[in-house]
Amino acid sequence: MNDAEQWFVVRQENGQCAVLPTSQIDPKQEGDSTSREQWGPYASQQEAIARRVGLIRAGKCQPV
Repeated sequence: MNDAEQWFVVRQENGQCAVLPTSQIDPKQEGDSTSREQWGPYASQQEAIARRVGLIRAGKCQPV
C-alpha cells in the first residue's frame, strides 16, 4: 500500500458512501458536484473510514 496515497469518501448514486483512493477518483467528475458528493482528501484509509462513520451518523450517507 502506498503511504503517500490520499483517500476520499464518495457518495454513490444509491446514497451509500465508499472510501476510495485518489487513483480511483474520476478526475472528470471531481469538479462536478451534481453527479456525486465527496469529502477529503484524508491521509489514510483508516481516517477516511472514520469520517465515513461520522457522515453516516450525520445523515449524509446511508449505512451499508
